[in-house]
Amino acid sequence: MISVSTLQEKDKRFLWHPYTQMQDYAQRDLLLIDRAEGICLFDQQGKRYFDTISSWWCIVHGHGHPTITEKIRLQLARLDQVLLAGTSHEGAILLAEQLVRLTPPMLSRVFYSDNGSTACEIAIKMSLQYWRQVGQPNRCQLVGIERGYHGDTIGTMSLGGVPEFHGPFAPLLFPSHRLPSPYCYRCPVGLDQNTCDCQCLQSLAGLLAEQGAQIAALIIEPLIQAAGGMIVYPAKYLQKMATLTKEYGVHLIFDEVATGFGRTGTMFALEQAGVAPDFLCLSKGLTAGMLPMAATLTTEEIFQAFYGNYGAGKTFFHGHTFSGNPLAAAAALGSLQVFAEEQTMAGLPDKIRHLQARMLRFADLPWVGDLRQIGMISAMELVKDRETKEAYDFHERVGWSIYLAGLAQGLLLRPIGNVIYLWLPLSVTLAEIDEITERAWQVLSDPQNIAGW
Repeated sequence: MISVSTLQEKDKRFLWHPYTQMQDYAQRDLLLIDRAEGICLFDQQGKRYFDTISSWWCIVHGHGHPTITEKIRLQLARLDQVLLAGTSHEGAILLAEQLVRLTPPMLSRVFYSDNGSTACEIAIKMSLQYWRQVGQPNRCQLVGIERGYHGDTIGTMSLGGVPEFHGPFAPLLFPSHRLPSPYCYRCPVGLDQNTCDCQCLQSLAGLLAEQGAQIAALIIEPLIQAAGGMIVYPAKYLQKMATLTKEYGVHLIFDEVATGFGRTGTMFALEQAGVAPDFLCLSKGLTAGMLPMAATLTTEEIFQAFYGNYGAGKTFFHGHTFSGNPLAAAAALGSLQVFAEEQTMAGLPDKIRHLQARMLRFADLPWVGDLRQIGMISAMELVKDRETKEAYDFHERVGWSIYLAGLAQGLLLRPIGNVIYLWLPLSVTLAEIDEITERAWQVLSDPQNIAGW
Protein backbone atom coordinates (compact mmCIF):
# COMPACT_ATOMS: atom_id res chain seq x y z
CA MET A 1 0.00 0.00 0.00
CA ILE A 2 1.26 3.48 -0.86
CA SER A 3 1.95 5.51 2.26
CA VAL A 4 -0.20 8.48 3.22
CA SER A 5 2.76 10.85 3.06
CA THR A 6 3.64 9.69 -0.47
CA LEU A 7 0.09 10.14 -1.69
CA GLN A 8 -0.14 13.60 -0.13
CA GLU A 9 3.13 14.62 -1.78
CA LYS A 10 1.90 13.35 -5.16
CA ASP A 11 -1.40 15.17 -4.62
CA LYS A 12 0.39 18.49 -4.15
CA ARG A 13 2.61 17.81 -7.13
CA PHE A 14 0.03 16.68 -9.69
CA LEU A 15 -3.55 17.57 -8.71
CA TRP A 16 -5.46 20.82 -9.05
CA HIS A 17 -8.66 20.62 -6.98
CA PRO A 18 -11.97 22.28 -7.97
CA TYR A 19 -13.12 25.40 -6.13
CA THR A 20 -10.02 25.18 -3.95
CA GLN A 21 -7.30 27.71 -3.17
CA MET A 22 -4.34 25.37 -3.41
CA GLN A 23 -2.09 27.66 -1.37
CA ASP A 24 -4.19 26.72 1.66
CA TYR A 25 -2.52 23.33 1.49
CA ALA A 26 1.07 24.45 0.96
CA GLN A 27 1.77 23.79 4.64
CA ARG A 28 -1.20 21.52 5.28
CA ASP A 29 -2.32 18.31 3.64
CA LEU A 30 -5.74 17.82 2.14
CA LEU A 31 -8.00 15.26 3.79
CA LEU A 32 -7.21 11.94 2.12
CA ILE A 33 -10.30 9.71 2.04
CA ASP A 34 -9.72 5.97 1.86
CA ARG A 35 -13.21 4.46 2.06
CA ALA A 36 -16.86 5.20 2.81
CA GLU A 37 -19.70 3.46 4.60
CA GLY A 38 -23.23 4.71 5.17
CA ILE A 39 -23.07 8.47 5.75
CA CYS A 40 -19.43 8.38 6.87
CA LEU A 41 -16.04 8.76 5.22
CA PHE A 42 -12.81 7.29 6.60
CA ASP A 43 -9.22 8.41 6.11
CA GLN A 44 -6.30 6.01 5.83
CA GLN A 45 -5.76 6.12 9.58
CA GLY A 46 -9.33 4.96 10.04
CA LYS A 47 -10.66 8.25 11.44
CA ARG A 48 -14.35 8.73 10.73
CA TYR A 49 -15.90 11.88 9.29
CA PHE A 50 -19.63 12.45 8.92
CA ASP A 51 -20.36 13.37 5.30
CA THR A 52 -22.58 16.30 6.28
CA ILE A 53 -22.69 17.75 2.76
CA SER A 54 -23.49 14.48 0.95
CA SER A 55 -20.21 14.73 -0.98
CA TRP A 56 -21.33 17.90 -2.77
CA TRP A 57 -25.07 17.24 -2.42
CA CYS A 58 -25.25 14.00 -4.40
CA ILE A 59 -25.20 11.11 -1.90
CA VAL A 60 -28.82 10.21 -1.19
CA HIS A 61 -29.01 6.73 0.37
CA GLY A 62 -25.55 6.70 1.93
CA HIS A 63 -22.32 5.51 0.36
CA GLY A 64 -22.16 2.10 -1.31
CA HIS A 65 -25.80 1.10 -0.95
CA PRO A 66 -25.89 -2.63 -1.82
CA THR A 67 -28.98 -2.42 -4.03
CA ILE A 68 -27.39 0.19 -6.26
CA THR A 69 -23.92 -1.36 -6.36
CA GLU A 70 -25.46 -4.70 -7.35
CA LYS A 71 -27.38 -3.02 -10.18
CA ILE A 72 -24.14 -1.50 -11.45
CA ARG A 73 -22.27 -4.82 -11.12
CA LEU A 74 -24.86 -6.70 -13.16
CA GLN A 75 -24.96 -3.98 -15.79
CA LEU A 76 -21.16 -3.90 -16.08
CA ALA A 77 -21.18 -7.60 -16.96
CA ARG A 78 -23.80 -6.97 -19.65
CA LEU A 79 -23.12 -3.60 -21.31
CA ASP A 80 -20.75 -0.87 -20.17
CA GLN A 81 -21.19 1.87 -22.77
CA VAL A 82 -22.95 2.53 -26.05
CA LEU A 83 -23.74 5.76 -27.85
CA LEU A 84 -27.32 6.97 -27.54
CA ALA A 85 -27.35 8.56 -31.01
CA GLY A 86 -29.14 6.13 -33.27
CA THR A 87 -29.04 3.26 -30.78
CA SER A 88 -30.65 2.74 -27.40
CA HIS A 89 -30.63 0.34 -24.46
CA GLU A 90 -33.00 -0.94 -21.81
CA GLY A 91 -31.68 1.11 -18.88
CA ALA A 92 -32.01 4.48 -20.63
CA ILE A 93 -35.53 3.64 -21.78
CA LEU A 94 -36.82 2.38 -18.42
CA LEU A 95 -35.23 5.26 -16.52
CA ALA A 96 -36.83 7.82 -18.85
CA GLU A 97 -40.21 6.15 -18.31
CA GLN A 98 -39.81 6.35 -14.52
CA LEU A 99 -38.68 9.98 -14.57
CA VAL A 100 -41.71 10.94 -16.64
CA ARG A 101 -43.97 9.16 -14.16
CA LEU A 102 -42.35 10.91 -11.18
CA THR A 103 -42.54 14.44 -12.55
CA PRO A 104 -45.46 16.72 -13.55
CA PRO A 105 -47.67 15.24 -16.32
CA MET A 106 -46.76 17.87 -18.90
CA LEU A 107 -43.10 16.74 -18.81
CA SER A 108 -43.02 13.83 -21.24
CA ARG A 109 -39.57 13.79 -22.88
CA VAL A 110 -36.14 13.06 -21.38
CA PHE A 111 -32.78 14.16 -22.81
CA TYR A 112 -29.71 12.71 -21.05
CA SER A 113 -26.35 14.31 -20.41
CA ASP A 114 -23.61 13.91 -17.81
CA ASN A 115 -23.74 16.70 -15.22
CA GLY A 116 -25.88 19.50 -13.85
CA SER A 117 -24.25 22.27 -15.85
CA THR A 118 -25.00 20.53 -19.12
CA ALA A 119 -28.55 19.67 -18.06
CA CYS A 120 -29.21 23.41 -17.65
CA GLU A 121 -27.27 24.33 -20.78
CA ILE A 122 -29.42 21.91 -22.76
CA ALA A 123 -32.63 23.52 -21.48
CA ILE A 124 -31.35 26.95 -22.49
CA LYS A 125 -30.39 25.77 -25.98
CA MET A 126 -33.65 23.88 -26.48
CA SER A 127 -35.65 26.94 -25.55
CA LEU A 128 -33.76 29.21 -27.92
CA GLN A 129 -34.01 26.75 -30.82
CA TYR A 130 -37.68 26.10 -30.11
CA TRP A 131 -38.59 29.75 -30.50
CA ARG A 132 -36.65 29.97 -33.75
CA GLN A 133 -38.39 26.91 -35.15
CA VAL A 134 -41.89 28.11 -34.28
CA GLY A 135 -41.32 31.40 -36.06
CA GLN A 136 -40.42 33.65 -33.12
CA PRO A 137 -36.65 34.16 -33.54
CA ASN A 138 -36.86 37.49 -31.70
CA ARG A 139 -37.35 35.53 -28.47
CA CYS A 140 -33.65 35.23 -27.77
CA GLN A 141 -33.21 36.94 -24.40
CA LEU A 142 -32.75 35.02 -21.15
CA VAL A 143 -33.40 35.80 -17.49
CA GLY A 144 -31.52 34.63 -14.40
CA ILE A 145 -31.61 35.46 -10.69
CA GLU A 146 -29.00 37.19 -8.56
CA ARG A 147 -27.23 34.63 -6.35
CA GLY A 148 -28.41 31.90 -8.72
CA TYR A 149 -26.00 29.17 -9.76
CA HIS A 150 -26.56 26.73 -12.63
CA GLY A 151 -23.07 25.48 -13.43
CA ASP A 152 -19.76 26.42 -14.96
CA THR A 153 -20.35 26.21 -18.71
CA ILE A 154 -20.39 29.51 -20.60
CA GLY A 155 -24.14 29.49 -20.99
CA THR A 156 -24.92 28.69 -17.37
CA MET A 157 -22.34 31.17 -16.09
CA SER A 158 -24.00 33.84 -18.23
CA LEU A 159 -27.22 33.22 -16.31
CA GLY A 160 -25.57 32.77 -12.92
CA GLY A 161 -25.59 35.46 -10.29
CA VAL A 162 -22.59 34.63 -8.10
CA PRO A 163 -19.84 37.10 -9.08
CA GLU A 164 -17.26 35.36 -6.89
CA PHE A 165 -17.51 32.31 -9.17
CA HIS A 166 -17.93 33.90 -12.57
CA GLY A 167 -16.23 37.29 -12.38
CA PRO A 168 -12.92 36.26 -14.00
CA PHE A 169 -14.77 34.98 -17.06
CA ALA A 170 -16.89 38.07 -17.72
CA PRO A 171 -15.42 38.67 -21.22
CA LEU A 172 -16.76 35.29 -22.33
CA LEU A 173 -20.30 35.68 -21.08
CA PHE A 174 -23.32 36.82 -23.07
CA PRO A 175 -25.65 39.50 -21.66
CA SER A 176 -28.78 38.43 -19.84
CA HIS A 177 -31.40 39.96 -17.59
CA ARG A 178 -30.94 39.55 -13.84
CA LEU A 179 -33.69 39.67 -11.21
CA PRO A 180 -33.09 40.39 -7.52
CA SER A 181 -32.58 37.33 -5.36
CA PRO A 182 -35.52 36.34 -3.10
CA TYR A 183 -33.03 36.73 -0.24
CA CYS A 184 -35.49 37.20 2.61
CA TYR A 185 -32.81 37.80 5.26
CA ARG A 186 -31.42 40.66 3.17
CA CYS A 187 -34.61 41.62 1.35
CA PRO A 188 -33.79 43.46 -1.90
CA VAL A 189 -36.78 45.78 -1.42
CA GLY A 190 -36.34 46.24 2.33
CA LEU A 191 -39.46 44.43 3.55
CA ASP A 192 -40.05 41.99 6.39
CA GLN A 193 -40.15 38.38 5.23
CA ASN A 194 -43.07 37.58 7.51
CA THR A 195 -45.39 40.15 5.97
CA CYS A 196 -44.18 40.73 2.40
CA ASP A 197 -46.02 39.48 -0.67
CA CYS A 198 -42.99 38.82 -2.88
CA GLN A 199 -42.69 42.44 -3.97
CA CYS A 200 -39.19 41.55 -5.20
CA LEU A 201 -40.98 40.09 -8.25
CA GLN A 202 -42.11 43.54 -9.35
CA SER A 203 -38.92 43.80 -11.39
CA LEU A 204 -39.95 40.69 -13.33
CA ALA A 205 -43.40 42.10 -13.94
CA GLY A 206 -41.86 45.29 -15.28
CA LEU A 207 -39.36 43.45 -17.46
CA LEU A 208 -42.04 41.25 -19.00
CA ALA A 209 -44.34 44.21 -19.63
CA GLU A 210 -41.56 45.94 -21.56
CA GLN A 211 -39.75 43.06 -23.28
CA GLY A 212 -41.82 39.90 -22.71
CA ALA A 213 -42.11 39.21 -26.45
CA GLN A 214 -38.30 39.07 -26.74
CA ILE A 215 -37.65 36.75 -23.78
CA ALA A 216 -37.18 33.03 -24.40
CA ALA A 217 -36.79 31.62 -20.90
CA LEU A 218 -36.18 32.23 -17.21
CA ILE A 219 -34.10 29.83 -15.10
CA ILE A 220 -34.32 29.41 -11.33
CA GLU A 221 -33.49 26.95 -8.53
CA PRO A 222 -36.81 26.12 -6.82
CA LEU A 223 -37.13 27.02 -3.11
CA ILE A 224 -33.41 27.34 -2.34
CA GLN A 225 -30.50 29.05 -4.05
CA ALA A 226 -27.85 26.58 -3.04
CA ALA A 227 -24.36 27.66 -4.12
CA GLY A 228 -25.45 31.31 -3.88
CA GLY A 229 -25.59 31.02 -0.09
CA MET A 230 -28.27 28.47 0.82
CA ILE A 231 -30.97 31.12 0.38
CA VAL A 232 -34.37 29.60 1.22
CA TYR A 233 -37.43 31.40 -0.11
CA PRO A 234 -41.23 30.81 -0.02
CA ALA A 235 -43.19 28.65 -2.45
CA LYS A 236 -45.50 31.58 -3.25
CA TYR A 237 -42.55 33.27 -4.98
CA LEU A 238 -42.42 30.41 -7.50
CA GLN A 239 -46.19 30.44 -7.90
CA LYS A 240 -46.26 34.15 -8.71
CA MET A 241 -43.26 33.78 -11.02
CA ALA A 242 -44.96 30.94 -12.90
CA THR A 243 -48.10 33.02 -13.34
CA LEU A 244 -46.12 35.91 -14.79
CA THR A 245 -44.02 33.82 -17.18
CA LYS A 246 -47.08 31.92 -18.43
CA GLU A 247 -48.91 35.18 -19.09
CA TYR A 248 -46.12 36.28 -21.44
CA GLY A 249 -45.36 32.84 -22.92
CA VAL A 250 -41.87 32.71 -21.43
CA HIS A 251 -40.37 29.28 -20.82
CA LEU A 252 -39.76 28.45 -17.16
CA ILE A 253 -36.67 26.33 -16.44
CA PHE A 254 -36.39 24.70 -13.03
CA ASP A 255 -32.86 23.75 -12.03
CA GLU A 256 -33.42 20.90 -9.57
CA VAL A 257 -29.91 19.54 -9.96
CA ALA A 258 -29.34 20.04 -6.23
CA THR A 259 -32.90 20.00 -4.87
CA GLY A 260 -34.24 16.94 -6.67
CA PHE A 261 -34.74 13.50 -5.13
CA GLY A 262 -36.01 14.36 -1.69
CA ARG A 263 -33.65 17.06 -0.46
CA THR A 264 -36.36 19.61 0.34
CA GLY A 265 -38.78 17.10 1.84
CA THR A 266 -40.65 16.26 -1.37
CA MET A 267 -39.26 14.24 -4.26
CA PHE A 268 -38.90 17.51 -6.19
CA ALA A 269 -39.02 21.01 -4.75
CA LEU A 270 -41.55 22.11 -7.37
CA GLU A 271 -44.19 19.92 -5.68
CA GLN A 272 -44.33 22.32 -2.73
CA ALA A 273 -45.37 25.15 -5.04
CA GLY A 274 -47.66 23.10 -7.26
CA VAL A 275 -45.93 24.50 -10.33
CA ALA A 276 -44.90 22.66 -13.49
CA PRO A 277 -42.02 24.12 -15.53
CA ASP A 278 -41.35 23.83 -19.26
CA PHE A 279 -37.96 22.30 -18.51
CA LEU A 280 -36.76 20.35 -15.47
CA CYS A 281 -33.01 19.83 -15.00
CA LEU A 282 -31.79 16.91 -12.86
CA SER A 283 -28.43 15.45 -11.85
CA LYS A 284 -26.52 14.82 -8.57
CA GLY A 285 -29.07 12.70 -6.67
CA LEU A 286 -30.31 11.13 -9.92
CA THR A 287 -27.85 8.26 -9.44
CA ALA A 288 -27.71 8.69 -5.65
CA GLY A 289 -24.19 10.03 -6.16
CA MET A 290 -22.80 6.79 -7.58
CA LEU A 291 -22.01 7.87 -11.15
CA PRO A 292 -22.19 11.06 -13.25
CA MET A 293 -25.51 11.52 -15.04
CA ALA A 294 -28.02 14.24 -15.81
CA ALA A 295 -31.41 14.58 -17.45
CA THR A 296 -33.36 17.46 -18.95
CA LEU A 297 -37.11 16.89 -19.08
CA THR A 298 -39.43 18.90 -21.28
CA THR A 299 -42.89 18.94 -22.82
CA GLU A 300 -44.34 17.23 -25.84
CA GLU A 301 -45.02 20.64 -27.38
CA ILE A 302 -41.35 21.55 -27.26
CA PHE A 303 -40.30 18.10 -28.50
CA GLN A 304 -42.63 18.34 -31.50
CA ALA A 305 -41.00 21.59 -32.63
CA PHE A 306 -37.84 19.55 -33.28
CA TYR A 307 -39.64 16.71 -35.04
CA GLY A 308 -39.03 16.78 -38.78
CA ASN A 309 -36.73 15.69 -41.57
CA TYR A 310 -33.01 16.41 -41.43
CA GLY A 311 -33.16 18.90 -44.27
CA ALA A 312 -35.53 21.09 -42.28
CA GLY A 313 -32.73 21.75 -39.77
CA LYS A 314 -34.92 20.80 -36.83
CA THR A 315 -32.50 18.35 -35.23
CA PHE A 316 -31.23 19.32 -31.79
CA PHE A 317 -27.48 19.24 -32.38
CA HIS A 318 -26.29 18.55 -28.87
CA GLY A 319 -24.88 15.43 -27.29
CA HIS A 320 -22.41 13.90 -24.89
CA THR A 321 -20.34 10.76 -25.26
CA PHE A 322 -21.78 9.32 -22.06
CA SER A 323 -25.39 10.46 -22.53
CA GLY A 324 -27.60 7.78 -20.99
CA ASN A 325 -24.60 5.65 -20.07
CA PRO A 326 -25.80 2.12 -19.17
CA LEU A 327 -23.90 2.00 -15.87
CA ALA A 328 -25.23 5.39 -14.79
CA ALA A 329 -28.75 4.42 -15.85
CA ALA A 330 -28.44 1.25 -13.75
CA ALA A 331 -27.37 3.34 -10.75
CA ALA A 332 -30.34 5.68 -11.21
CA LEU A 333 -32.77 2.77 -11.52
CA GLY A 334 -31.21 1.26 -8.41
CA SER A 335 -31.70 4.50 -6.51
CA LEU A 336 -35.37 4.71 -7.50
CA GLN A 337 -35.74 1.08 -6.40
CA VAL A 338 -34.33 2.02 -2.98
CA PHE A 339 -36.77 4.95 -2.74
CA ALA A 340 -39.63 2.49 -3.35
CA GLU A 341 -38.45 -0.45 -1.25
CA GLU A 342 -37.29 1.54 1.76
CA GLN A 343 -40.11 4.09 1.59
CA THR A 344 -37.50 6.83 1.86
CA MET A 345 -39.91 9.72 1.41
CA ALA A 346 -42.36 8.39 4.00
CA GLY A 347 -39.59 8.39 6.59
CA LEU A 348 -38.46 11.95 5.93
CA PRO A 349 -41.00 14.01 7.93
CA ASP A 350 -39.78 12.65 11.28
CA LYS A 351 -36.15 13.21 10.32
CA ILE A 352 -36.85 16.75 9.10
CA ARG A 353 -38.70 17.69 12.28
CA HIS A 354 -35.90 16.25 14.40
CA LEU A 355 -33.14 17.99 12.46
CA GLN A 356 -34.90 21.36 12.47
CA ALA A 357 -35.62 21.12 16.20
CA ARG A 358 -32.01 20.24 16.94
CA MET A 359 -30.81 23.25 14.96
CA LEU A 360 -32.95 25.86 16.73
CA ARG A 361 -30.42 26.56 19.48
CA PHE A 362 -27.88 27.67 16.88
CA ALA A 363 -30.08 30.70 16.14
CA ASP A 364 -29.25 32.05 19.62
CA LEU A 365 -25.51 32.25 18.97
CA PRO A 366 -24.46 35.93 18.68
CA TRP A 367 -22.68 35.34 15.38
CA VAL A 368 -25.56 33.49 13.68
CA GLY A 369 -27.55 36.15 11.85
CA ASP A 370 -30.00 33.81 10.13
CA LEU A 371 -30.94 30.14 10.43
CA ARG A 372 -32.46 28.81 7.21
CA GLN A 373 -33.99 25.35 6.96
CA ILE A 374 -35.83 23.31 4.37
CA GLY A 375 -36.12 19.54 4.24
CA MET A 376 -32.82 17.88 5.12
CA ILE A 377 -30.93 21.14 4.66
CA SER A 378 -29.98 23.53 7.47
CA ALA A 379 -27.87 26.65 6.95
CA MET A 380 -26.53 29.39 9.20
CA GLU A 381 -25.34 32.76 7.95
CA LEU A 382 -22.60 34.09 10.21
CA VAL A 383 -22.38 37.85 10.76
CA LYS A 384 -20.21 40.27 12.69
CA ASP A 385 -23.22 42.11 14.10
CA ARG A 386 -26.72 40.66 14.31
CA GLU A 387 -28.33 44.07 14.63
CA THR A 388 -26.80 45.54 11.48
CA LYS A 389 -26.34 42.20 9.66
CA GLU A 390 -22.77 43.24 8.89
CA ALA A 391 -21.14 40.45 6.92
CA TYR A 392 -17.69 39.06 7.36
CA ASP A 393 -15.20 40.20 4.77
CA PHE A 394 -14.02 37.52 2.38
CA HIS A 395 -10.43 37.97 3.55
CA GLU A 396 -11.39 37.09 7.11
CA ARG A 397 -11.92 33.50 5.94
CA VAL A 398 -14.41 32.62 8.66
CA GLY A 399 -15.50 29.57 6.69
CA TRP A 400 -11.95 28.21 6.57
CA SER A 401 -11.60 28.20 10.34
CA ILE A 402 -14.97 26.46 10.66
CA TYR A 403 -13.89 23.84 8.11
CA LEU A 404 -10.73 23.06 10.06
CA ALA A 405 -12.59 22.94 13.37
CA GLY A 406 -15.14 20.62 11.77
CA LEU A 407 -12.44 18.16 10.73
CA ALA A 408 -11.20 18.05 14.30
CA GLN A 409 -14.75 17.11 15.34
CA GLY A 410 -15.08 14.44 12.66
CA LEU A 411 -17.33 16.51 10.42
CA LEU A 412 -16.79 17.15 6.72
CA LEU A 413 -18.19 20.67 6.38
CA ARG A 414 -17.66 22.88 3.35
CA PRO A 415 -18.89 26.42 4.12
CA ILE A 416 -19.99 28.76 1.33
CA GLY A 417 -18.32 31.96 2.40
CA ASN A 418 -19.99 32.92 5.68
CA VAL A 419 -22.72 30.31 5.37
CA ILE A 420 -22.25 27.06 7.29
CA TYR A 421 -24.65 24.31 6.30
CA LEU A 422 -25.68 20.69 6.70
CA TRP A 423 -26.95 18.89 3.60
CA LEU A 424 -27.56 15.43 4.99
CA PRO A 425 -28.09 12.15 3.11
CA LEU A 426 -31.71 11.03 3.32
CA SER A 427 -30.56 7.78 4.92
CA VAL A 428 -29.33 9.56 8.07
CA THR A 429 -30.83 8.20 11.30
CA LEU A 430 -32.22 10.19 14.23
CA ALA A 431 -29.24 9.10 16.32
CA GLU A 432 -26.83 10.27 13.63
CA ILE A 433 -28.65 13.61 13.44
CA ASP A 434 -28.13 13.95 17.19
CA GLU A 435 -24.41 13.21 16.91
CA ILE A 436 -23.84 15.46 13.89
CA THR A 437 -25.68 18.44 15.38
CA GLU A 438 -23.92 18.02 18.72
CA ARG A 439 -20.52 17.99 17.01
CA ALA A 440 -21.56 20.98 14.92
CA TRP A 441 -22.55 22.76 18.14
CA GLN A 442 -19.07 22.14 19.57
CA VAL A 443 -17.64 23.85 16.47
CA LEU A 444 -20.09 26.76 16.09
CA SER A 445 -20.53 27.63 19.78
CA ASP A 446 -16.80 28.08 20.38
CA PRO A 447 -15.78 31.76 19.93
CA GLN A 448 -12.23 30.66 19.10
CA ASN A 449 -13.54 29.21 15.83
CA ILE A 450 -15.29 32.45 14.83
CA ALA A 451 -13.27 35.29 13.32
CA GLY A 452 -13.37 38.49 15.37
CA TRP A 453 -14.75 36.95 18.58
